[in-house]
Amino acid sequence: MIFAGYWLSGASVWWLWFVNLGFVLNWFGDSLDGTLARYRRIERPKFGFYIDHTVDAVAEFLTIIGIGMSPFLRLDIAAFALIGYLLVSVHVYVRTCVDGVFKISYGTMGPTEMRVIIMLVNTAIFFAPGFFLAEVTPGMRPFDYIGVALAVGLGAAFLIASTKQALVLAKEGK
Repeated sequence: MIFAGYWLSGASVWWLWFVNLGFVLNWFGDSLDGTLARYRRIERPKFGFYIDHTVDAVAEFLTIIGIGMSPFLRLDIAAFALIGYLLVSVHVYVRTCVDGVFKISYGTMGPTEMRVIIMLVNTAIFFAPGFFLAEVTPGMRPFDYIGVALAVGLGAAFLIASTKQALVLAKEGK
């Protein structure tokens, strides 16, 4: 739904409302699955964890590539941001296996906050598409610069977090 909406937003910015609805449904489903399993007393923690994060990875892939298929962010830059996201994800999952620590929120930023920010950005694009489509420099729009910064930031976060974790584990002799 999110992928399709971003892809179709090249034809009309009205599709961004469809994207926002997709984010709301994604949040609702992501929040409800474990709660519903606990309520029904059919918890399967390992299966649930596995399915939840596998589906999340596919959803994030489709979301980021969908944004790259829109007229607002170049696909090559979206692909670099996706690589950064996947590197950080690998760090989170490996750390979970090694330390038993599962941390996907940093500071005040977590998946819910990211969805809200993206929905607000989609709303801003809807009301001022010309601003977001204008080239700042040849071949680069405003979100292209943000996408590059995001890709570099995620790559740096991966390198820093992985290095710190490796040093901690080396010190502990694990």
